[in-house]
Amino acid sequence: MNKIYTEIFKTLLKSYYEDNFENKVQELLSKDNIDKNELSSIISSLCGVDVNFSCNYIDDLNKAILSYKTSHKIVNKIKHCDMDCIDDKGKTTCQASCPFDAILIDDSRNTTFIDKNKCTDCGFCVEACPSGALMDKVAFIPLVNLLKGNTKVIATVAPAITGQFGETVNVDKLRTAFKKIGFTDMIEVAFFADMLTIKEAVEFDEHVKTKDDLMLTSCCCPMWVGMVKRVYHTLIKHVSPSVSPMIASGRVLKKLNPDCKVVFVGPCIAKKGEAKEKDLLGDIDYVLTFAELKDIFDTLNINPEELEEDTSTEYASRGGRLYARTGGVSIAVGEAIEKLFPEKYHLLNAVQGNGVKECKVLLTKAQSGEVNSNFIEGMGCVGGCVGGPKALIDAASGKRKVDEFAESSKIKTSIDSECMDEILSKIGINEVNDFKDKTKTKIFGREF
Repeated sequence: MNKIYTEIFKTLLKSYYEDNFENKVQELLSKDNIDKNELSSIISSLCGVDVNFSCNYIDDLNKAILSYKTSHKIVNKIKHCDMDCIDDKGKTTCQASCPFDAILIDDSRNTTFIDKNKCTDCGFCVEACPSGALMDKVAFIPLVNLLKGNTKVIATVAPAITGQFGETVNVDKLRTAFKKIGFTDMIEVAFFADMLTIKEAVEFDEHVKTKDDLMLTSCCCPMWVGMVKRVYHTLIKHVSPSVSPMIASGRVLKKLNPDCKVVFVGPCIAKKGEAKEKDLLGDIDYVLTFAELKDIFDTLNINPEELEEDTSTEYASRGGRLYARTGGVSIAVGEAIEKLFPEKYHLLNAVQGNGVKECKVLLTKAQSGEVNSNFIEGMGCVGGCVGGPKALIDAASGKRKVDEFAESSKIKTSIDSECMDEILSKIGINEVNDFKDKTKTKIFGREF
């Protein structure tokens, strides 16, 4: 997030906790030499809502926060830009960053605009924009009232979180930190990745009969799914009809705790957009990024490094934790195939797209039948989720920490997990063969 926007967010958040929010917003808008329309757009985005400036702006803002809706767009243009960043090919920085050509030029106003029909809310343009003209919404302030109340609110954290908040900060210290904010509990999304690992291993057994057959994983990355759906749609028939581990976490937790709210925390703006897909609405209630979480910790004076550990029994496997980096899905699914369908393991020939460019090359080859593989994994960010735009450490360091944590796991694959067996039985899945039953696995399913 732009440093100026970060400071405004911290100011707003502090005032919200201190019950001085309206006065602080009024103070910000009363400063000399400011564009009230522009600043109000920034404030609205930092509060996770869509409210235009008016004489009733503060009242409207409060009402929008209290009646927060999950269906609006995430990425918006909040101020005019003069396109000073245009390159020798005639493209602005944000246009060059967009994988879906969703940013166009308005010649009459000499500025860019977002084509909402093409935009997937991936957020690449937000990171690319040098002027701060583009913002993604931050949904934490609407969540504060729930955290202060009696609602059960569970944080599900992406596997890439390992090492993001300090060398000595493990998941048990982070659980303590989340509880200090007001969360009821914190759970690793790696556990739900384990469930999808079994599902995709079963689907590989069903659909891959020879080395010439093809399967595309749909796990993890909304950018990968977006590319297949919007650009390479002839390949949809080869996509595993599965939700991401993030969505699976929301669905399973809500099945077991019908009154709970689920908040996903990861390194990715695109996950905010995924949670608002029409067929996924309501599975995840809020999405926060690692960068936003750091700002929240800083504002509330929470230092995870100084906290005691809040331990839990081991439940996530090595394979599920490896989902955080490129190649992790292939490793996890491959190991599950080897254990469950050893006669099929020799057929597995996995390949990965590491970043948008490689993904496009792979998908283009797959469309023309030129790809020499039958299991394709795609990650929109170079390095995988550890290379996400809202990660706090570089991708190489993130991969190192993820690999270390994964290798230290007591449970090596999801098939070895007694905790997994227990939770699956609660949602009606009692054996591997149940994963072949589309009714029983509907909780993990998605039609493309």
